[in-house]
Amino acid sequence: MNKTILITGATSGIGKATANLFSRKGARLILTGRRQNRLDELKNTLPTEVFTLNFDVRNCQAVFECIQSLPENWKHIDVLINNAGNAHGLDNVQTANLDDWDAMIDGNVKGLMYVTKAILPQMVERNEGQIINLGSIAGFEVYPKGNVYCASKFAVDAFTQGLRIDLNPHNIRVNAVNPGLVETEFSNIRFKGDLSRAEKVYADINALQPEDVADAIAYMVNAPSHVTIADMTLLPTQQANATVVDRKN
Repeated sequence: MNKTILITGATSGIGKATANLFSRKGARLILTGRRQNRLDELKNTLPTEVFTLNFDVRNCQAVFECIQSLPENWKHIDVLINNAGNAHGLDNVQTANLDDWDAMIDGNVKGLMYVTKAILPQMVERNEGQIINLGSIAGFEVYPKGNVYCASKFAVDAFTQGLRIDLNPHNIRVNAVNPGLVETEFSNIRFKGDLSRAEKVYADINALQPEDVADAIAYMVNAPSHVTIADMTLLPTQQANATVVDRKN
């Protein structure tokens, strides 16, 4: 694959699985994350050319400075995969922690927007490129105590649609992948390290794995250039929607 692909939040979960998949296909990878040690470890395991950028997508200045610091031979980015994001807490609005709200809005919404804005000029100039945003079924359905996380993913869906309209004259494909239950660090982070609570989320269900989502992303990238797979929703077979999950098995 003769493409340079930038993946945010590449050090775990879906981002890491996507990096592994595209490295096997021979793509050049720009991997970003907050943990330099994890970026280094991942880079050393991948069988392809890798450049790492250490920043938090919530930090607007760091995003633009790091993207602008790319060497000339890495500035041509064919595909941006906006994977970085988080969930913090599962609370009623009236009892929620405001720091959790800020973390979700700043990471899931503003961070995705910052990275997109930083990458876009070279894509627009070339009249070519692809942007894939990681959404969620929480961007279409609100579930109990998911208020602000769901609001952040609704915002990602709206931004993706607006981006597709604005970039329509520039031959840039804009896609969204919207998974249901994926077994990653997601719930560990949401429940602030309470593993017993996190494990219950995936109990008695054959949940999606990060590799399943990576396969969907690869399908979008590999589609013919005249084809945009605008939105793809992935669910475990035991999940019907955000709240209906068959846990009898």
